[in-house]
Amino acid sequence: MPAKSPPPSLHPPTLRPYQSQLIKDLYTRLGQGHRRVAIIAGTGAGKTVIGGKICADTAARGLKLMFLVHLDVLVRQTYQKMQSFGLHCGFIKAGWQEDPTAPIQIASIQTMEKRSWWRKFPANVVFFDEGHTTVFSQIGQEIIYRTHPKAVHLAMTATPYRLGKEQLGDHMDSFVASPIPAELQRMGYLAPMQYYGVSTDSQISLEGVRTRAGDYDERDLKNACDRPELVQRIVEEWHRLTPGKRTIAFCVDVEHARHVAEAFRAANVSAAVVDGSTPIKQRQQLYNALRTGELLVLTSCNVISIGFDEPSVEVGLLLRPTQSQALHYQQVGRLLRISPATGKRYGIILDQANNLRRLGFPEDIQAYRLPTSREPGTTEVTPTKQCPDCNRLTWGFIMTCPGCGYIWPAEPAVNTEAMVEVYSEEVLHQIERRKMYDFFRSQRQKAYREGAAPSWPIAVFQKEFGCAPEPDWCFGSIFGDMPSLEDRYAYRNYLIKVAQRLGKDLTWVIQEFQQECGTEGWQEVFR
Repeated sequence: MPAKSPPPSLHPPTLRPYQSQLIKDLYTRLGQGHRRVAIIAGTGAGKTVIGGKICADTAARGLKLMFLVHLDVLVRQTYQKMQSFGLHCGFIKAGWQEDPTAPIQIASIQTMEKRSWWRKFPANVVFFDEGHTTVFSQIGQEIIYRTHPKAVHLAMTATPYRLGKEQLGDHMDSFVASPIPAELQRMGYLAPMQYYGVSTDSQISLEGVRTRAGDYDERDLKNACDRPELVQRIVEEWHRLTPGKRTIAFCVDVEHARHVAEAFRAANVSAAVVDGSTPIKQRQQLYNALRTGELLVLTSCNVISIGFDEPSVEVGLLLRPTQSQALHYQQVGRLLRISPATGKRYGIILDQANNLRRLGFPEDIQAYRLPTSREPGTTEVTPTKQCPDCNRLTWGFIMTCPGCGYIWPAEPAVNTEAMVEVYSEEVLHQIERRKMYDFFRSQRQKAYREGAAPSWPIAVFQKEFGCAPEPDWCFGSIFGDMPSLEDRYAYRNYLIKVAQRLGKDLTWVIQEFQQECGTEGWQEVFR
């Protein structure tokens, strides 16, 4: 690796509106005096872009920053994002040439244990990537409390919850967050999901599986999960439910991953294994083969749960039971990314491990918070039941099947053994809400086309549903989230005409404009 980064990029990434807002919220927190802030952004929310922009802002102010990662593959990913912002980086990583003069140091916590010069590097900001891991490392704790106690500490994570008592809120004093996954799905930034689980009789038996360090013991899990009948079963279910779709499998250990790949190949499905010993170059070749469709199934143990970014993947096989909410959401999150280029319509989870019932669905997250050892947070999963007529899995409080209309009797129904679709509580409750959302936005589009006042869609909505629409449904309803300058001028002119007709002032025009186009850049249109 060269000692210095290439010349600055002329095309840094464009931030999505919610990413810009998150960074503004962060700077507000820092302005309020907070020095340790967690940044919570779920998988697919664009953590690397957010982190890159924060680093670029830091460098632009002439400050120095250390960016900590805990996996080798994340060094390269981080460097590539820094390059896109035109940043000069040094490295604290074996095999990468050091440059202690660089204002930004990308550091592997494993290499930092073997080096010492970084302890005197005058970092104004320390950025902990995957903060739920790096903050709790020996190096992370040394930086926060010994070598750089006066620096600003930022901990980026998709999942702030950890196994064990100690939590991220024990070391960070505040947090900022991206919108929750369900909201990002509604915005079109994350793919909708389909979930399939197995009946009680077909689940992996955890009888006799011990718990160590807060999660299932890996050796016991291997005996429970790496069984020929279970491996064959998931291949059969894949053929039945998701044939021909790009797939990743989360396995217990490397041998389990190999057995799953072998079973797929025996069924004439192209499959391969990636593990911790797979060289970076070979990993990229496998990921490229998956992207092109040359490879359909890629199995892994603890490699593609973090740092894997291939949006075209459509199916995830959950074959490793876990008690870790962080690991569970990271695995499901691999399927949440959108991929318009490949025609991906949604992500699909086949859950043989019963993790969905144990730990929940990303769509059911109602709000983010910063857990502490006093309030670590728990996952409350509503009990599910399976329709005996159509096999749909639904929530325990539902008495009429939303798929076929079956009405549950007092006695529980007998489950079948085939995988069945699982709906999160959020999805069930959002069915009607989505209809309301689409109806309101279509009425706003109609009002704009016909020159009617923005109040007209609200009246129509209230008549149809008996309640008021949510204010944030207005944003992007006519032109989308990124309106062009021409669109914004057209909407301004439309509002001015309506204001003249209704006797409204300029303040009303600006308020209505911001509801559709956002609060940024309106001054340019109203000069």
